[in-house]
Amino acid sequence: MFKNIVLALAAFASFVSTAPLELEQRGLADVYHKYTGDGSAAAGWPVTEDWGEFEGLWSRNLPLIKQSCGWNNWGADNSDDEIRNLKSAITQVASETGVKARFILLIMMQESKGCVRVPTTANGVRNPGLMQSHNGSGSCAGVNPCPKSQIVQMIRDGTAGTASGDGLKQLLAKTVAHYGSRQPRAYYAAARLYNSGSVDYAHLENGFGSVACYASDIANRATGWTLAASSC
Repeated sequence: MFKNIVLALAAFASFVSTAPLELEQRGLADVYHKYTGDGSAAAGWPVTEDWGEFEGLWSRNLPLIKQSCGWNNWGADNSDDEIRNLKSAITQVASETGVKARFILLIMMQESKGCVRVPTTANGVRNPGLMQSHNGSGSCAGVNPCPKSQIVQMIRDGTAGTASGDGLKQLLAKTVAHYGSRQPRAYYAAARLYNSGSVDYAHLENGFGSVACYASDIANRATGWTLAASSC
């Protein structure tokens, strides 16, 4: 949750460098733009209409989800069943919490690249599972196969929150209250909070010691970024 997990993906970039035509037509492109400032359209950040829908973003990220475990030496790559259960878990928890499925997907990709066997990190707080949640109970680190119940729990921990800390639902409630509406800036600021626990609404690149580019990364993932080199 408080650490961006970096992948060495360049060697595999050619496999997914060309997106399906229908995704490109909807504006999803594997490019990276560095965003700074307050998350507004005036500051150049993507607006809601620029974001891909869940199915398009899922398709864009599926090649990474299929091989992210092996790329990182985290164990066996996700099986077909695990991938089906992962997609189902995202839509299930989105329905339970009211958090958009595509936002859950973006945070999951930022935290674990969708590897169900992602290790638990600990940077002052224990962060397990697909969303590197705040001391959640869901984890399949070193477990193969990963049960559906654990996949759902990992997504639920990061989205609904845990007894130890907030999830996306609670963080969005805070940022929506700040802005007075559920606008794109609320999602970018919630992502900032998810990573660092604090937010400077005027400067979302302020990581408070965490990943400075986290909110910018989420904005780029929302418009199709997967493997292109980051300029942030």
